[in-house]
Amino acid sequence: MQKKLEERLQEIFSRPVCVERTFPVSGGCINQSQILLLDNGERVFMKSNNHAPENFFLAEARGLLLLSKAPGGPKIPRPLETPSAQAGDLFIECVEESPAPSDYPVVFAQALASLHRVTQDEFGLDHDNFIGKTRQINDLTADGLAFFRDRRIGFQQELARKQGLLPTTTDRDLDQLKAKLPELLNLDGERPALLHGDLWSGNHFPVGGRPCLFDPAVYFGFREADLAMTRLFGSLPERFYSAYREVFPLNSGWKEREDIFNLYHLLNHLNLFGTSYLGSVQQITKRYAGNICNK
Repeated sequence: MQKKLEERLQEIFSRPVCVERTFPVSGGCINQSQILLLDNGERVFMKSNNHAPENFFLAEARGLLLLSKAPGGPKIPRPLETPSAQAGDLFIECVEESPAPSDYPVVFAQALASLHRVTQDEFGLDHDNFIGKTRQINDLTADGLAFFRDRRIGFQQELARKQGLLPTTTDRDLDQLKAKLPELLNLDGERPALLHGDLWSGNHFPVGGRPCLFDPAVYFGFREADLAMTRLFGSLPERFYSAYREVFPLNSGWKEREDIFNLYHLLNHLNLFGTSYLGSVQQITKRYAGNICNK
């Protein structure tokens, strides 16, 4: 095993490589991660998954490279290779968290706004990728509402149906919510924005005073989806959100739309981890279905 690992690294660095030590990294629930200390003192971050679906790590590498091209955007760890479609691991530049300076929320907001200013004509992406270990369908479409309805909420809804995870009433409420998305998401004029796609608190930290983003689920979508995700499992300081709006104003009512965007992630967690997330899904669907029915 050690020999094969060092042979892989030799191909990457074009020189003989010896792995002196390995350090396991905790925090992930999908992959196994470790830091490799090489004989020259360099560190490499390695992710592995013995049951990775096809294109799993290839899609991650492509996502990291795409995010890294945003002028003025966050720091993005560099993939050290282009993995094969069947690869069960990925080697990435090793970055280490550093203390956040006092102006970090503002710096983070400005960098994320720069990322979101990268745009294209259609919502989606030219290839599918993954959100956790769930395939993320990115079929390109000019209609952002249709994309969010069908490729995000609808796709996860169908997965939950197939697994028997959706009570009939919740399934019905989701159908009602999808039908009313044009009213619920008033986002006329919003261009497709380059999104990290899974921007919860465990997928970013400060490095040298800059925000560093990793574990992406990249696509072009409504930028409010990224902002909403930052508030799903914890939240950034309010200073971050006000600084973001100063440099890249949001449509009015953005806070009221957060739960709708986060419904995608809660449905994905329901599909990945089971019924402990059903209550959160039902709270959102019942509230919006109720509002719909009372209009």
